[in-house]
Amino acid sequence: MQNSPAFLLFVVSFAAFVVYTGMYGFRKPYTVGLYTNWTFLGISYKVCLVIAQVLGYMISKFIGIRIIASIDPKFRIQGILICILTAWVALFLFAIIPAPYNIFCMFLNGLPLGMVFGLVFGFLEGRKTTEIMGAFLVSSFIFASGLAKSVGKWLLINIDIHDFWMPFIAGGVFLIPLLFALWLLKQTPIPSSSDVLVRSERIPMNLKEQKKFVTQFGWLLLPVVISYMLFTIVRDFSEDFANELWMETGYIADAGIFVRTSTWITIFVLIIIGSFFTIKSNFKAFVYSHILVILGLLLSLISTLLFYQQLLNPINWMILSTAGLYLAYLPFNCLYFERMISSYEIKGNVGFVMYIADAFGYLGTVIVLLVKEFISIQFSWVFFFSLLFIVAAIGGICLVLFTLVGHLKYFKLSKQVI
Repeated sequence: MQNSPAFLLFVVSFAAFVVYTGMYGFRKPYTVGLYTNWTFLGISYKVCLVIAQVLGYMISKFIGIRIIASIDPKFRIQGILICILTAWVALFLFAIIPAPYNIFCMFLNGLPLGMVFGLVFGFLEGRKTTEIMGAFLVSSFIFASGLAKSVGKWLLINIDIHDFWMPFIAGGVFLIPLLFALWLLKQTPIPSSSDVLVRSERIPMNLKEQKKFVTQFGWLLLPVVISYMLFTIVRDFSEDFANELWMETGYIADAGIFVRTSTWITIFVLIIIGSFFTIKSNFKAFVYSHILVILGLLLSLISTLLFYQQLLNPINWMILSTAGLYLAYLPFNCLYFERMISSYEIKGNVGFVMYIADAFGYLGTVIVLLVKEFISIQFSWVFFFSLLFIVAAIGGICLVLFTLVGHLKYFKLSKQVI
């Protein structure tokens, strides 16, 4: 593959987008099933499935802190393929093993999939065009989730397929495009010398280098990890229980609601995050990424308050609040740590620090799932989603402001020049 900026921008961005969209086809379709006839240990069966998959995903992130940071780039494609096929086999087992014993299969499904993002992003980081390519990649979080759920819902409504077989068949729909995109991604050249000059060299990190990074930046990483945990909790509930929310608000038989809402959000977020490519100063872009997170949280907070004043309908509320959430969440997956490493000229890679944030983010999701299931108070999904948006917005703004002030002071002490 030619190492021209235009070719990398369009072809590699497309390949990364399709690969990660394909991954969602193996991860999210099951969430549109209702599974109302089963429970396990007094817990809703669907909640058990979500907890099982998120547990697998979370453990994968903790394992990935070491693996993604130190993996040899030549094994990335092989690693992605193994992860996807293992997850698909787990969905087959989910279909043939009777409930509730097949809950463990969803854990096996989530366990390999947590590695995929770090392996894919490794092809994109450390380049002058990383923001644009990364924006395409992380926008797949939004679009792919909606597409995967719409495919699953369509299969349930139009094919009358059993809820247990639907996730496996939906995964098969995504397999061929994913394999083609993996072939494209394999052709990606390493960052050029000019990329390294402006973004710093990206190399595997051994244990000593990982410990040094945490020692140097741990006090500034902690509030980021906590805020990211809040965003991950809201984002996961928005994905895993969107079907219940739309049913509660009158969209019970609308399979396309997921794609329609996610498409608008994807376009909006893609334009905003991709525009950071125009900011040449790494530290300025890093500072502005904090501001972007805060603005996104304000959008989420204000739209939720307007919805409660009946000034927004459910669709506009979810589009605006979720768009704000993703403006806060996605920079940590393609922009924030990329520019942080470049600003401080760290010889390492984004995967290490990103997987620290991800691991604790999904741990938070598991905790909230369990608390929600065992709490005695009954409330609607609309109320629960509203509460999540408000708490995440207020808490996130305070934590990100603290981090921004800390980096402004630390950067000056490090004698860097903006």
